[in-house]
Amino acid sequence: MTVSLEVAEGVGTLRLDRPPMNALDVATQDRLKELAEEATRRDDVRAVVIYGGEKVFAAGADIKEMQAMDHTAMVLRSRALQDSFTAVARIPKPVVAAVTGYALGGGCELALCADYRIAADNAKLGQPEILLGLIPGAGGTQRLPRLVGPSKAKDLIFTGRMVKADEALAIGLVDRVVPAAEVYAEAHAWAAKLAQGPAIALRAAKEAIDTGVETDLETGLAVERNWFSGLFATEDRERGMRSFVEEGPGKAKFL
Repeated sequence: MTVSLEVAEGVGTLRLDRPPMNALDVATQDRLKELAEEATRRDDVRAVVIYGGEKVFAAGADIKEMQAMDHTAMVLRSRALQDSFTAVARIPKPVVAAVTGYALGGGCELALCADYRIAADNAKLGQPEILLGLIPGAGGTQRLPRLVGPSKAKDLIFTGRMVKADEALAIGLVDRVVPAAEVYAEAHAWAAKLAQGPAIALRAAKEAIDTGVETDLETGLAVERNWFSGLFATEDRERGMRSFVEEGPGKAKFL
């Protein structure tokens, strides 16, 4: 399989495995969607790491496969392409991308679907589709400006240039940069810590934030208000408050 889901300690690792560069062909896209939906459903998956291996995250789409497609074929395929990435973005659990080597085109767009991005110090990210006479088609024109701002997104998309890890960190494209050998371990540790947290509250926080940035403030506040009050019906809220009162802050166990 070109993508696998491995679960340990409450963390599901979505592992891309299509050597040598993890090119995201149609079969890989479809498998990614299938496993993202599985990770969403599974109770034993409480947080997710997206990982491409020690050498490369994903160097983009399969250009040879795309070259053989005409306009009609891509009209039929483009929605499925976006849906595969959206399935990752909509996993209602904390998701971290562990970025090694190249994350270009579709690879960068996949990293954008995560809630948090930890990059290797040798990572290179970018949206080079313009160099093929195209634009990003798996969410790059929408998720990238929402993350780094329209001006920086236009610079990357208009020029197609790659950015190294230090620049990616400076513009907010990634959140942490660590030595290459430590990327997966750091990402797994981030996910494992959150996997111990209150699952419904984390889901609520993610949905409130993601919905809020897409809408007006009043609507966002309504979403927050509904989730906030709804959480008072959960066992995790009872456990968290009881622990705070009896033991002090930060000692609640939610599993």
